[in-house]
Amino acid sequence: MSSFIALSYLACAVFFILSLYGLSSPKTSRMGNYFGIFGMMLAIITTLFLPQVSNYYTIILAITIGGIIGYAIAKNVKMTAMPQLVAGFHSLVGLAAVFIAASALWNPEIFNIIEGGKIKTSSLIEMGIGVVIGGITFTGSIVAFLKLNGNMKSTFTIFKNPKIAAKIIAIILVIITLIFISSGSKSLFIALALIAFFVGFILIAPVGGADMPVVVSMLNSYSGWAASGIGFTLNNSLLIITGALVGSSGAILSYIMCKAMNRSIINVIFSGFNEQAQINADKNKEQRPVKRGSAEDASFVIKSASSVVIVPGYGMAVAGAQHVLAEMASLLEEAGIDVKFAIHPVAGRMPGHMNVLLAEANIDYEKVFELEEINSEFNSTDIAFVIGANDVTNPAAKTDKTSPIYGMPILDVANAKTVFFVKRSMASGYAGVDNELFFNDNTMMIFGDAKKVVEEIIRNLD
Repeated sequence: MSSFIALSYLACAVFFILSLYGLSSPKTSRMGNYFGIFGMMLAIITTLFLPQVSNYYTIILAITIGGIIGYAIAKNVKMTAMPQLVAGFHSLVGLAAVFIAASALWNPEIFNIIEGGKIKTSSLIEMGIGVVIGGITFTGSIVAFLKLNGNMKSTFTIFKNPKIAAKIIAIILVIITLIFISSGSKSLFIALALIAFFVGFILIAPVGGADMPVVVSMLNSYSGWAASGIGFTLNNSLLIITGALVGSSGAILSYIMCKAMNRSIINVIFSGFNEQAQINADKNKEQRPVKRGSAEDASFVIKSASSVVIVPGYGMAVAGAQHVLAEMASLLEEAGIDVKFAIHPVAGRMPGHMNVLLAEANIDYEKVFELEEINSEFNSTDIAFVIGANDVTNPAAKTDKTSPIYGMPILDVANAKTVFFVKRSMASGYAGVDNELFFNDNTMMIFGDAKKVVEEIIRNLD
């Protein structure tokens, strides 16, 4: 039986690795999902055959209830709500790590972690680290969910002197963790969990909207390490491997995104303890005139163009405009116009958000380009059609050193001959700053629901 379990767990690990490999490209992402699903099903079935597992009815009941809830949520969630759904699920992994660490501390004999009449030091280390990572993941993910869902301000700070507060909290956390490891005190464990919950809140609460995709990715990494910690507590090799895969892949993705944004990952994650984060993104707002246009105006100009670059953003997702946008692109190509799509690394509110929406609309992957691939082409582009993207096109990222998005590479849509910006209103983007592009001489603002605007453009193209 032990060899069957070992081989089965090895197969699960291979499937998870293949899943990650498949998810690295839009062309193979569907197969990657299937590999992940099959690997998880095999892992659950194998775990039920472990000798220490006996209460099958309770376990199967829990799996059934959880599966039904998960299926119902995933089935009904809108694509625009995917970022907050991911953040919400991350929080559950963190909470599970806290509960399992607590179970091990209160019932060590069940986990076989007693040696010489007391809990092993190595197990106490695992519990201490697990509850810290799990607690931070839990509350941090909840804050991310609330911010992504619009229930919480994009940024706010708690401390007048965040750097001093950071040092004090870090010292307290380390001291309590060390004392807990040496004593195994249940009271200290509770204190450690509460502090970890607090740290998770103050870490994520001040992070600006432009950095939220990185935070979602980083929380994914935290949840992986929390799961890996659970694996050590449960002495489950598959959970250790799977958690390490999720943790490392999430950390690598976060690093890649930070590099693409010209951000330091340390500055993003610890922005709540940085005085620079106190800058009010909404200051100096002013009412300036903009050029207003209509869908009819846009269609007239587009007809005479030879090249169009479409820049989708969160506004496209909210309006569900990806399908009509694909129809518009098809009509333009039939008319001999070169059409491309430009995706910023942090467009939307989680990594790959726009790519998923465009794939859902069956837009050819070969027509979708990342920032580095497309930016140099805006100089020779007749029309940049921006639909809902805001912060990722804002020239202030290059010119305003006081801006929260300063230093972030942007799509240089301003260099196109004409820029059409489809937006509901003049409201600022998720980072809370005005977009200087709105006021450029070559920019025409088209206000309205993105889907309805594109539908009207299509009617005028015929």
